[in-house]
Amino acid sequence: MKKTIKNARIYTCDDKEPWAEAIAFEHDRITFVGAGIDAPVGDIEFDAGGRTIMPGFIDSHNHPGMVSQSSWHITLPWVDNVEDLLGFVKDYAAKHPKEEIPFLYFEYYPTTLFDEKGPTKELLDAAVSDRPCLCQDFGEHLHWVNSKMLECMGVDRNTPDPVPGLEMFVRDGSGEPTGWIKEFAWVHFADKLFENIKWEAPMKMTPELMEEFFVFTKENGITALADGILEGEEQLIAMSELDRQGKLNLYYDGIVRFWSYDDLPEKIAELRRYQEKYTSRHIKLNMMKLFLDGTNEAGNSALLEPLAGDSAGMNFGEIKMDTEELTKCFVLCNREGVDLQIHMVGDRAFRVGCDAVEAAQQIAFEEGTPWTIQPIFAHCELVDPADFKRPAELGITINWTCHWAGGYFGTQAISILGAERWHRMYRVMEFIESGALVAFSSDVTTLYELRRRANPLFGIQISHTRIDPEFPLDSTICPGGVRTPEGQQIPLDYLFKGYTLNGARQMHWDKLMGSLEVGKLAIMNILSENPFETDPMKVKDIRIDAVVFEGELIHGTI
Repeated sequence: MKKTIKNARIYTCDDKEPWAEAIAFEHDRITFVGAGIDAPVGDIEFDAGGRTIMPGFIDSHNHPGMVSQSSWHITLPWVDNVEDLLGFVKDYAAKHPKEEIPFLYFEYYPTTLFDEKGPTKELLDAAVSDRPCLCQDFGEHLHWVNSKMLECMGVDRNTPDPVPGLEMFVRDGSGEPTGWIKEFAWVHFADKLFENIKWEAPMKMTPELMEEFFVFTKENGITALADGILEGEEQLIAMSELDRQGKLNLYYDGIVRFWSYDDLPEKIAELRRYQEKYTSRHIKLNMMKLFLDGTNEAGNSALLEPLAGDSAGMNFGEIKMDTEELTKCFVLCNREGVDLQIHMVGDRAFRVGCDAVEAAQQIAFEEGTPWTIQPIFAHCELVDPADFKRPAELGITINWTCHWAGGYFGTQAISILGAERWHRMYRVMEFIESGALVAFSSDVTTLYELRRRANPLFGIQISHTRIDPEFPLDSTICPGGVRTPEGQQIPLDYLFKGYTLNGARQMHWDKLMGSLEVGKLAIMNILSENPFETDPMKVKDIRIDAVVFEGELIHGTI
């Protein structure tokens, strides 16, 4: 059946014809994009009433598994002192006894509540000691636990850290865990924790558990996404069932995490098994994931210069691999034809990543092996000016987390990095101007974040204005609350391209989607307002009036 939408302002994200007035599609493919007077007559015709139409959004780094598994977490009030936070935790525990909630998981506490030594188990014990309790920090990479949780996990001074220096338990002078945990080290002991408390958190991946995530993506016009971490085979089973039921309504690019070159072959084999079992029209898997460093706020990012408070000049943060090992990972991934996405926030991590790609490409050239894979560097918060042009030269995709760019994590990293480095974080325009491929994403990990910050229009507003509407920066540090440095506001046209076509390019789907062109899939959003004519501080308030996915209306009305 032929369908035509007329009287529209269509932003195609196609440089050859960026704007059009009408679009037609038959079955799942676009058959016409152009002037209204030239539009073919459709079996069904729609009048868009002058509204704006754009390609469906592509969130190129999100966490459907982690978000779904967070449904049982407890939201903390936003406080500026430890006493109020502990008061809430203590009161909540009193109102919900151990028999009702055997394990208390709170999110989020402001990272700035504590110095570089972090919080202690004894402090949390004062609020709740009869059961395991965990508080997750605002940056999502730090966890504060009580003594009971350490006991139930079986973690003590003799327990080795999963990844020393990065994924680890902070310890006192005698080696005892203090109750502060970096990255997700506790997850390695979760099975033992649940076994000891004879309770299992409602985290089992089922279609029902995951459905809210995909309702959100549908209603917010997100029609394709790349995973940040696949939470096991159960997630793929649940998503495949949702797809069978017609409730997925997007294209999904999966990822498998590895920790070292030694376990990479095993993890690639796991990826191959998933490919064979779960590849479908809407689901594919072709990425590996590595965390190369931690976070700037936690002091475990990999830096070229020592941490600001390090008088000895010996603490350069933490890095998971050196250049040689990472080069071997890229060489193996290229031979296997699988993309490699790397979490990196520090400038040393960025340089090691670039050096490894360059070295791996030289090895491929010497071997006569075609270089076919896509290196993807996620976040890239702090980059040395000497390295900004290297992604364009090396074919590295920058995956930029839009809603972080207004100062989401506050000023905590000033004490870690020093003011000079802090004020030159979150520079992205140099990547764009150099010609690198920059794709945009939300990287949300909990339902709390999904509901508040995963709407692409929310992230687009922040990266366009460099102001966070929820957590504006102190004007005495950043005048007007605009995240420094100057000149980093991304133009709207590039933001929409980064959230559509560039995301499709990252995932090798650009021949199918990402722009509204004849022959591509009929996947598009109808917006309540034209974002190019909207107050920049109100872009986030634009509604998605309708979503068309593969030629069918899946949300709203045209």
